[in-house]
Amino acid sequence: MAAVRLGCVERDRVDARSVVEGLPTATEIAEASAKLDEPSKNQVLVVRDGSVVGYSAIRWWQERDDTWLYLHRGYLLPEHRDQGIGSAMLGWAEERIRQLVEDHGTARTAVIGANAMVSEQDATALLLAAGYRRVFSLVELELSDLRQLPEPGSELPAGIRTGPIGTGHYRAAWRTVVDSYAHTGFTQKWSFQDFVDTADPVCWRAAWNGQDMLGVALCSLRNHDPTVGEVEELSVRTDQRRLGIGRILLLEGLRSLREQGATTARLYTGTANPHRSYDLYESVGFRRQNEHVRYRKPLA
Repeated sequence: MAAVRLGCVERDRVDARSVVEGLPTATEIAEASAKLDEPSKNQVLVVRDGSVVGYSAIRWWQERDDTWLYLHRGYLLPEHRDQGIGSAMLGWAEERIRQLVEDHGTARTAVIGANAMVSEQDATALLLAAGYRRVFSLVELELSDLRQLPEPGSELPAGIRTGPIGTGHYRAAWRTVVDSYAHTGFTQKWSFQDFVDTADPVCWRAAWNGQDMLGVALCSLRNHDPTVGEVEELSVRTDQRRLGIGRILLLEGLRSLREQGATTARLYTGTANPHRSYDLYESVGFRRQNEHVRYRKPLA
């Protein structure tokens, strides 16, 4: 499976360092497969002449508006494309999803989803031909050299302070992030327990006014490549934006990543982001990389 992903790099212009979808090792693929519900039923290999030439996997979750999204993702070596194999993989995924929806009793709000990078022209054409439509996309950005961070450029407003996030701050930090997505579509429900289970606060920073949390920057090192840092979340309360808090939190988080050994940083944000976050990210040195598109198709 790792060899399949490697074999797709040139044709699909895969960004190997992507934090959205890069070039996983066999270990990372094994870890992801282990997290699937019933991997033997919700993941399929394509074998030709004794060799694995492709594979597909299915995951699902509930979004904030109660939609159940069943997402399939497939990979096929370029030399085996345009022979009906990709269509067969897609057909398997859709049929399996329909069975899952029936088993789960989620037909009223279920939809089928699929991902493809803009650079994956073959996958994009296949999905569009099968009736999928684009619903949103994420743009990934990279700051190539953490040694070149700019100065904040302004001071925090009077009474506001920043600092690390401890376990006693977890619920306030989680609420700050969740509230920032209150009016954003196509976002997955994120429980406080899920937040706690994946918490890695070494490079987390927050801003407060007294005991009132105003914003957070949740940064972390990549598990399998600690030279790459990721800004997982940068959220500032709606009534506290345009005060310079986000920029200062972002820079403090990036400095923390640098202190922990990261040399570059990545993040991603929605292309429909209404808060002009691109301006902030690009002002500190981030540059756009690939675009990742989510497609959907009605279940019926």
